[in-house]
Amino acid sequence: MILEYTVTPSQEGKRVDSILRRDLSISSSAIRRAKWADHILLNGQSVHTNHLVHEGDVLQFISPDGETPVYVPCPFETELSIPYEDEDLMVIDKRAGMAVQTSQNHPDDALENALYAYFGRPDGFIFRPVNRLDKGTSGLMLVAKNGIVQHLLQRQLHSPELERRYLAVTDGVPEKREDTICLPIGKEDSASIRRIITPDGRESITHYTVLREHGGRALLRLRLETGRTHQIRVHLSAIGCPVFGDFLYGKESEELPGRFALHSHALTFRHPVTREVMHLESPLPEELSRLLS
Repeated sequence: MILEYTVTPSQEGKRVDSILRRDLSISSSAIRRAKWADHILLNGQSVHTNHLVHEGDVLQFISPDGETPVYVPCPFETELSIPYEDEDLMVIDKRAGMAVQTSQNHPDDALENALYAYFGRPDGFIFRPVNRLDKGTSGLMLVAKNGIVQHLLQRQLHSPELERRYLAVTDGVPEKREDTICLPIGKEDSASIRRIITPDGRESITHYTVLREHGGRALLRLRLETGRTHQIRVHLSAIGCPVFGDFLYGKESEELPGRFALHSHALTFRHPVTREVMHLESPLPEELSRLLS
């Protein structure tokens, strides 16, 4: 069996194994078998799984044993908040503490597992998130129900048609009430999940406005112009006001067990089928509001 996939603009700079595992839902064991058989090709040439891809690259995966390499997640029966759903896509209001993707650390309790159960454990299930949220972040995220809709929505990412706004409570108050943070972000090292500000990092732009402050903390509304991993968390830490409770870029807090004070508040996009402009909002969770009272 051969799977062929064209890299989208939002996947620029990603690793081959990340696309195979996260975007094509191919199991780690199938990736390993294909790797040793030189059955992972990029633009017709065999590549290592840590190779970085670019927009327009054609990725081919040849299953060594001829079997369908799609990973089937464990079902996770849990209540989901779904403020919008139709036959093409859905918007999920993710609770904090829930991982988005099935992984070694979360083999059976991620959003991917929950949607597999929600859809009735269908054959050939593929999880198609358009944007992702960190485990400790709550709020709105967009999920497509087929590959065409996912591709069309990902083309809207970081364009005026798809806008994401966040709310964050910071540990500290920014000097400016309103500003744009333009600092390049890159990986700390190959073995770490941490990102850092570095001159050779990728362009990263975050706009923020201070809505209110109390007790040395501030509530910020943020809009992303780019979508780097941990972008808001890294940028706010860089200006001396990390997201409250952020164990990675600030200080973990007992006031927010299992999460930090970042919430995906608003989502605007153009429906790729109906062409209707969709706008949804999720209010600031009560546990974050209490930090400012």
